[in-house]
Amino acid sequence: MKNIPRIFVGDNIKPGMIIPASREVAHYLSHVMRTHDTIVFGGGHEYNATLDDAGKNIIVGADTGHADPSGDITLYFAPIKRTDDLINMATQLGVKKLVPVITEHATAHHINWERMKKIAIEAAEQSNRNSVPEIATPIKFADLDLSGFAFADERAAYGAKCANATENKSILVGPEGGFSDTEFVALDAAGAVGISLGQTILRAELAAAIAVSKATK
Repeated sequence: MKNIPRIFVGDNIKPGMIIPASREVAHYLSHVMRTHDTIVFGGGHEYNATLDDAGKNIIVGADTGHADPSGDITLYFAPIKRTDDLINMATQLGVKKLVPVITEHATAHHINWERMKKIAIEAAEQSNRNSVPEIATPIKFADLDLSGFAFADERAAYGAKCANATENKSILVGPEGGFSDTEFVALDAAGAVGISLGQTILRAELAAAIAVSKATK
């Protein structure tokens, strides 16, 4: 199957639209991929498209009929040193929305969120999904309504009995230092479902990916 480059152009796309092509996009198609044929996507849909001969505009064609493989999971996560890897993996796994949560042990407080949005776009382009996950404004752990949540429970590595999968669509993952005792009390009191990630302590970005995969089964 021919490798046709995929470009995210926004969420409101219709056949026949003429979309101005940025210099970066025009260069990528014409000089890197050496083609004027492309696929544009956004808002859950995907369309055949063409860069015009002048390299100025993208002309949107027919819907490809490709169904968006993205899911309906919202991933709540504590910002970490490798937030870029976490967002990349979560996007590839089809997460619908990403919500940064400031927990007691969170140490990464100066994240470039505009860069994180670009990483999500690039991951969506590469992973064949028709949408880019929303990245919400950071929220404090204390302000979360934890009812209906599932969370990556590192206590499983110390013998606690936890679920192996969950039907919950709101998943919470802690920072490198894990959840605090106070946060565990709040999670347990709210009836949040602890998910086992195995008998070892994982890096936070890997824990997020595995927790999402356990929620999609």
